[in-house]
Amino acid sequence: MIWLWRRSWPVSSLRYYCSIAPGSPAVVLRPYQESCLDACVEALNAGSTRIGVSLPTGSGKTTVFISLLSRLPSPTPEATRSLVIVNSVELARQTADQAKKLFPQWTVEIEQGKHHASGTADLTVATFQTLLRSLRLDKFQAGYMKALIVDEAHHAAAPSYRHILSHFNADIQAPDDEIDGAARTNHRVPILGFSATFSRHDGLALGTVFERIVYHRDFLDMIKEQWLCNVRFTTVRANIDLSNVTINSRSGEFNPTSLAHVVNTDVVNELVVRTWLDKAAERKSTLIFCVNIAHVVQLTAVFRDAGIDARYLHSGTPAAERKALVQDFRSGQYPVLINCAVLTEGADIPNIDCVIVARPTKSKNVFAQMIGRGMRLSPDTGKDDCRIIDFVDLHERAGGVISAPTLFGLDPSELGDDETIETIEQRQVILEAEDDIADDMPAMNTVSGTILSPKSVTYVDYDDPFMLLDQASGDPNIRKLSQNAWVCCGDGVYILECLGKGYIRVEPAKDGDAQYDAHYTPPTLPRGTAYILKISPFRKCKRLLSAETLAEAIRGCDTYAHSKVLPGKLALGLRRTAKWRWEPATEAQKQFVSKRWKARKVLSSADDHTRKVLSSDKDLKALKKGEAANIITRLKHGAQARHEKRQKELAKAALAAAKEATIRSRQTVKVGPLPVAH
Repeated sequence: MIWLWRRSWPVSSLRYYCSIAPGSPAVVLRPYQESCLDACVEALNAGSTRIGVSLPTGSGKTTVFISLLSRLPSPTPEATRSLVIVNSVELARQTADQAKKLFPQWTVEIEQGKHHASGTADLTVATFQTLLRSLRLDKFQAGYMKALIVDEAHHAAAPSYRHILSHFNADIQAPDDEIDGAARTNHRVPILGFSATFSRHDGLALGTVFERIVYHRDFLDMIKEQWLCNVRFTTVRANIDLSNVTINSRSGEFNPTSLAHVVNTDVVNELVVRTWLDKAAERKSTLIFCVNIAHVVQLTAVFRDAGIDARYLHSGTPAAERKALVQDFRSGQYPVLINCAVLTEGADIPNIDCVIVARPTKSKNVFAQMIGRGMRLSPDTGKDDCRIIDFVDLHERAGGVISAPTLFGLDPSELGDDETIETIEQRQVILEAEDDIADDMPAMNTVSGTILSPKSVTYVDYDDPFMLLDQASGDPNIRKLSQNAWVCCGDGVYILECLGKGYIRVEPAKDGDAQYDAHYTPPTLPRGTAYILKISPFRKCKRLLSAETLAEAIRGCDTYAHSKVLPGKLALGLRRTAKWRWEPATEAQKQFVSKRWKARKVLSSADDHTRKVLSSDKDLKALKKGEAANIITRLKHGAQARHEKRQKELAKAALAAAKEATIRSRQTVKVGPLPVAH
């Protein structure tokens, strides 16, 4: 028999379902918290058994779900117990303490490590790590549970969580079908997930656990309505090159070890301390997030060297010491607490009035969790607002990095110092207005008439050495600089083939003040002649000139070609309009071009593999001598290799952009059904 949630009770009867012991304090909820409870009850009444709630950090999620448990009726006389699953010891203690405070008549127990719950308490708070042990999980029978809460529910799609949750709800698939048919539960205990960031950066679909999000509240709205404190943003643009930091292929996040090589340096650590002294020295409680343990230790040392009482904790800090450090920080006994991956989630320290994000991230969830630590109201400590300080690359060399500006859809360069939510919104309004003006701008009038907006745009890839436009020159703009048949071979390299008398090469200067260098390479000697003369058949190139502009370099090389290489009427053969260039290509030329054309590799934009593309016989038959000569020259001087390298870079960038777009779409939270796959 499948155990189903009963829908026979009306919403109005739920709101006050709780027997509170005489003398216990009434729970006065904020309006949005009441709205959240109503949404949850309505969804359960409609038959949903797996629902999600998105509330920002500092909004009182714990109070909301404990209050919700107090209002839910028992579906059967035996099903009177509730279970809350958390992901840390601190959260377990905070949740249990809050439940005892709100409902002292309840029996509340903790299932974690050395703490063994009976399994029969009104409310048990358990860490998911402990419940992964079968003996610890088996004491909680689904038939006795009226509801299960998952705190920090964005973790729920992970295999470890699904292993636990499938024990209580038949609609949740255990990872890899590890539970056989005999052991699978027949119950559907209502599972309610609460999180400040109801999305995942790694692509695991939360829809495999939760059917829908029934309530969502954005932290910006909470700040405007003064349920969260005001925020002041300072974004520091520094020379932090993240372009070579490796990325975790599963999560899409920076690998900590690789990231630490860039961030955990003397220069960056000193910048963090100087920024704190300039912008936050008057703040009472600053929380700093680092990359790894080594970063935590070294940054703390830099703070202490500057005479600042900074302390740290990390995953290796003993539980008792960690508790004491947090308690002392909460009571304001020291100004700076530095951590890595410990206080990102669940830390309830309302007095935090400054957060420094000293670890770049590509995860909107992680960034929101970090800055959310400082958004709780704390009027008792004199807290007026919270300053958020983050660091971005001055040159923006790595894409997809989340920062305070990007959180609001702005470019990092568009956010100044000491920005507030109000000033940021004003910037957004101005930018939107500018975009609207640009869209509404009338077409420009010229002598030739009105220039209409194009309906489509086609890009011609002149880097492809087999592109036949403009006699396969590779750069149509070169005709403006010279009458001669110069060809572009990519990366600013230009070649003038001198009709068997060698060639002239113009390329970007590798050193010195000039922008371009030019060299002339004489023709290779016949092997027989070289043997008789006992010299190498390869001739040494001669430096011709250096120039500030490409036009100057081309003009100087043309003069040299006309006077030294092909003097007199011979120079006419160098021109693009030379008669020989319009004659049909020779068989030798066609064979050379055909062989290279058929063997070329063109990168597919859909994946990172290569495929061969065959040429058109029709195009080869129609090939002119000039076109063939230009193609051959470009191939001999590396145009194909440069083109393929560029295509690979473009495809890689396109794939990265598509991946970032997918990640951004996953991070959008809204009320409604959740997809079961991404």
